Amino acid sequence: MSPATSGTPPRRRGGIRTTATVALAAAALLVTTACTGPGPTGRGKDAATAFQLTDRTPAPAGDVDSFTWSIYAEPTTLDYAHAYDFPPNQILANVCESLLRWNPDLTTSPNLATSYTNPTPTTWVYQIRPGVRFHDGTTLTADDVVASLRRNLDPQTASVWANSLRNVKSVDRTGPLEVTVILSRPDSTFNKYLAAGPGTVESAATIAASGNDYGNPRTGVNCTGPFSFGSWTSGQSLTLKRFDDYWNPALRARAGQVKFVFLADATTRVDAFRSGEVDGGWMVPADAYAGLRHTKAGTLYFGRNTTVADEVVSNLKGPLGDARVRRALLMAIDREGILKAGVGGVGEVAHSLVTDNLWTDAPGATREAIRRDLPRYPYDPAKAKALAAEAGVNGQKIVIATSPLDSQTTIITQAVAQAATAIGLKPQIDSVSAEKYSTLFTDPAAREGVDLFLTFWNTSITDPLDMYGVLRSDAFSNYGGWSDPAFDAAVDRAVAAHDPAEHTAANAEAQRIALRELPWLPLYTQPVSVFLGKRITGVQPSIAYLYYPWAAEIGASG
Repeated sequence: MSPATSGTPPRRRGGIRTTATVALAAAALLVTTACTGPGPTGRGKDAATAFQLTDRTPAPAGDVDSFTWSIYAEPTTLDYAHAYDFPPNQILANVCESLLRWNPDLTTSPNLATSYTNPTPTTWVYQIRPGVRFHDGTTLTADDVVASLRRNLDPQTASVWANSLRNVKSVDRTGPLEVTVILSRPDSTFNKYLAAGPGTVESAATIAASGNDYGNPRTGVNCTGPFSFGSWTSGQSLTLKRFDDYWNPALRARAGQVKFVFLADATTRVDAFRSGEVDGGWMVPADAYAGLRHTKAGTLYFGRNTTVADEVVSNLKGPLGDARVRRALLMAIDREGILKAGVGGVGEVAHSLVTDNLWTDAPGATREAIRRDLPRYPYDPAKAKALAAEAGVNGQKIVIATSPLDSQTTIITQAVAQAATAIGLKPQIDSVSAEKYSTLFTDPAAREGVDLFLTFWNTSITDPLDMYGVLRSDAFSNYGGWSDPAFDAAVDRAVAAHDPAEHTAANAEAQRIALRELPWLPLYTQPVSVFLGKRITGVQPSIAYLYYPWAAEIGASG
């Protein structure tokens, strides 16, 4: 496999994340709904669309016996090698730990590895933290780390993280608490991924004993996090218990128990927030923002995210094979209107396929230069129509795949179809089940005849390469088969470059090409949303909740 293939698999990114079915009339597509902002520190063009990012909610006044958390779907597994979706990851983040830790501010720090060195471009040596205990009381050793990492490399495991570790040649114990990884070639993202799912450490004995049953409702998992697996009632709930022998006092769990309840219907989840039946939940339905901002039952917060809503161009043999048509379509999409109608103005138009906070390795001046250098596609239907006419695609059909999953998905799809009509194309909306929609991201046959489909694409590390790597010619997630030799070369340079300046420059070059050619059309970014009922507080709102033990910080509000 190429050294520059995508660093992460498509599973979570491919899905649309809420499951409410909302029937919206096309005539009501871009009706702006009133939405009161949090005040002058919010973002947005006016008070009606302002929002504010919160780094940390108020500190807890003390511990809490338990709290209940809503989750929009039941996990299919708690096996870290197959966990790449919001339901399993937000649970596992509190139970299992990785060698490094992705923090809510999107920095990386030591975790089960106290330190690491990179003595050669292809050698990484990790010192494992002494005295850490698994939930069954056994002590963490280097052998557990080796077994956990090697499991992702075993084709029989079929790990969703195998591609993140694609350049790993060997993983070996080189001391009682030392592990050495040898790469087949330099890889600037390898070490970063060890703060996410690829770096998860499980007991080697548990892996061997559980076999194919590992991570299911009967066996659960046996890791080192602040909570241990308690019980799992299929179709209803999953419970975690505080692990009193946890090694890190700074992240000792303040709650004795967390109960995750599976509430698939968005309205049911919101009603549970308002009634106090559940104490909180991530991924608040966007059409509930306005109401939850004013409820006395709790507080709605927004935090850091790395997600961009994109339309994936999945057919380059049709009219969208001409880059001029892709540019025209993007200029004809009323992205500000989508933001107002779809998410109450809580978000920003995306001018890139990645969020600004992924460029933290670059100096401020460099980041500003990168932003200035981006191709821009302001809303201009007349110019867009002229550009499409120049390409000679008037009257040609395109198929837009969608699924009636939530209001913002419906609004986006209708807006894109409206834009296609405006530039002279004939859009056909193909609405499929949620299950069939998911296959668009895994099965090329499912994409046959589909020109566009929507994704909400987040990264798992703080690096633009986590996104741009998926557009390389031979990447699994390059769904349209787009190919550009200069782009591939830039991605290859970014993979090989450990020097921050060289890495940033290569990423920026890849971004310039991708935004010029538009294999995917960026629509908007949204912050992470979380609701906390009045009983609890302490969480740090951030996309890092997929890997950071966020539940450990939640305690009594006073």
